[in-house]
Amino acid sequence: MIVIRSKRFFVLLGKLTIMLCALVAVMGCQQDGGSQTVERVEKQPKEALASTTLAREPVLGFSQLGSESAWRLANTNSITEAAKIADIRLSFNNAEQSQEKQIEAVREFVKQKVDVIAIAPVVETGWEPILREVKQAGIPVVIIDRNVDVADQSLYVSHIGSDFYEEGKKAGKYLVDKFPKQIAPIGIVELRGTEGSTPSIARGKGLRDAIATRKDFRFLASENADFTVVKGKEVMKKFLAEKGKDIRVLYSHNDDMTLGALEAIEEYGLVPGKDIVVVTVDGTHKALEKLSEGKINLVVECNPLLGPNLIQAVKEIFKGNTLPKRIVTSENVFTQVTAASEMASRTY
Repeated sequence: MIVIRSKRFFVLLGKLTIMLCALVAVMGCQQDGGSQTVERVEKQPKEALASTTLAREPVLGFSQLGSESAWRLANTNSITEAAKIADIRLSFNNAEQSQEKQIEAVREFVKQKVDVIAIAPVVETGWEPILREVKQAGIPVVIIDRNVDVADQSLYVSHIGSDFYEEGKKAGKYLVDKFPKQIAPIGIVELRGTEGSTPSIARGKGLRDAIATRKDFRFLASENADFTVVKGKEVMKKFLAEKGKDIRVLYSHNDDMTLGALEAIEEYGLVPGKDIVVVTVDGTHKALEKLSEGKINLVVECNPLLGPNLIQAVKEIFKGNTLPKRIVTSENVFTQVTAASEMASRTY
């Protein structure tokens, strides 16, 4: 009897052990499944937030420096249209050539909590304090067209625009080829843009560097004319009154000033493009018309259609991607031979 009871005891004990093991296994599976469920619950809000961020409409605050020229208007229209096509909400401000108004606009963008701020700066200097404020607010900044002079390059993500120095060099190379080396001086007058602006600085330096080895080229006068038709005509009349027929070359930093200068030259009794070689920068439709008529000798292109570049940059920033520090737009030069074909496709 004792032996029989012992066998029955061990049999029962074995069954009990199997049941306990099964129970432990089931509980273990439930615990693993529970932790996976908790993990999914914890991750879900983050994924949902990321999805919401990418799905919502990004907001771009854009401070435009003004509306002083046909180039500037084309630049604004390009950015406005590109933002509309890409479903990016644009908060736009026209600073009317005032850096103070631009700084006020940037502070307002910070208050609005926009996703990205773009600035086309009036002048290069004086930007570091406000850009530090923007950085502290955690809003990325893109500089377009003209540049900013700041010690801390981390204050902005990228600069999109033309190589103004290279534009000046293209103009200078044309003059070197146009005029064989001479003993008699070749008098140059220069219409500069806004004082302290990137194109005014770089276009002037580019041309000077390109003609540096030619001692026969001499600057007779160089003056600011605000990138406008009215001021261009006014300053050119002054140059002609003071220097007269000593002027062999007009180098103008934009087409609007050039168009005003052409009027002054003709009123003075000279033939632009013949008596005075005219070199201009921009590439507007009106300038190409004058080029085809022979009143302008060379147009160096400066592309205002920066909208697609800027909006693509905003998208990349919004996704958390990195950008090159410098994005340079592709540009060309136009002569009387190519003027007609370019006019057909020119939208500004």
